[in-house]
Amino acid sequence: MALFRNVRKRKEEKRQEEAKKLQEAIESGISGYEISPEEMKDGKKLQHFIIQSCEEIIEASKELEEEKAEYRIVTEYLNDIQMLEEMPAEDMNEIKSAAESVQKLDKLRDEYHNAERHISDMQFVQMQQEEDVIPEAIKKLQANEAYQNAVKKDMHYLEGEKTEWYYNKMDLLHQQKILKTLSLMLFSIFVICTAVLLVVQMGYGADTRYAWMFVIFVAAVSGFLIFLRMNSNQMEIKQSEVNINHAIVLLNKMKFKYVNVTNAVDYAREKYHVKNAYELNYLWEQYLNEVKKREKFRQMNEDLDYFSDKLVKQLKRYRLYDSQVWMNQSSALVDNREMVEVKHNLLVRRQKLRSRIEYTTNNIKERRAQINKLLQKEHLYTPEIKEIIDSIDQLGGPQ
Repeated sequence: MALFRNVRKRKEEKRQEEAKKLQEAIESGISGYEISPEEMKDGKKLQHFIIQSCEEIIEASKELEEEKAEYRIVTEYLNDIQMLEEMPAEDMNEIKSAAESVQKLDKLRDEYHNAERHISDMQFVQMQQEEDVIPEAIKKLQANEAYQNAVKKDMHYLEGEKTEWYYNKMDLLHQQKILKTLSLMLFSIFVICTAVLLVVQMGYGADTRYAWMFVIFVAAVSGFLIFLRMNSNQMEIKQSEVNINHAIVLLNKMKFKYVNVTNAVDYAREKYHVKNAYELNYLWEQYLNEVKKREKFRQMNEDLDYFSDKLVKQLKRYRLYDSQVWMNQSSALVDNREMVEVKHNLLVRRQKLRSRIEYTTNNIKERRAQINKLLQKEHLYTPEIKEIIDSIDQLGGPQ
């Protein structure tokens, strides 16, 4: 039971272990166990039996004393409850007011402990240690990430420009090869046409002036156009090479900048164990919220200490057996139903203790009478047995 759990918690494990053994001893040894006739004839065995029985009674007596002590404690708590129930309404209202404050603050404290945490203790400590530099670190990381993205875009753009100029150069070189082939073909055609015209003119005496004019004109125009085109392509090839080299120079600069800013970004992310500036900013916001919560919790604890002390002082005026215990039972002071339940549990517990004390006491007395009968019959009052008997002569019932 919660009301006197603190009184019993250090004894409970021992009680549970020993109670079983002692109960078995009482039920088996005290409730009519007789020594055999053969053992009765052996003085040493009989003496050993009596000493062992006395020691068992002593152990049972110790347990009995603990039960009596607990019985008295339960009775004191019941007396405290009776005193509270008979208290004047005005005084009880003051106590209820303080108890309500304690109950409310206890509930708020439990809510704080059970609330979900969005920041670990390690992260909180780190934020706390670098509280002055975190806002600037967030801004710097945001700026570096933005610059990193801009440089990355520029690198992609320059890479595209370099590739475009490279393919433009290769296309022009291909055109140059075609134009060169075409010029050779035109030259071959011009040579053939010249040979044909010479044969016709010299062999047949035909007038080939206009044919010569046409062939020469076509050859001249075609050659000139091919020359212009090849010359233009050559200039464009040189320009493409210049543009490619320029793009490479700029790309190298961008790569250098990208490496530097990436190192700065990676360092900040690794330092604060975040993936990006957004997460760092979120972590900072959670830290600020946690600081507010902890300050509120600190103030709440101060208020709880104040109202708990106030409640205890008010209860001590009535000289209760245990005023401190009501700090953990403030709900019983506020709600009569809770008080009734506490009182009922105490009454049930006291009745069980009374029954157990009476049962154990009667059994011990019966065993004591049995041992005394043996002692008188066998005349075994040795100093050792007398000392043990004297230690168990003081037995009483529940108080």
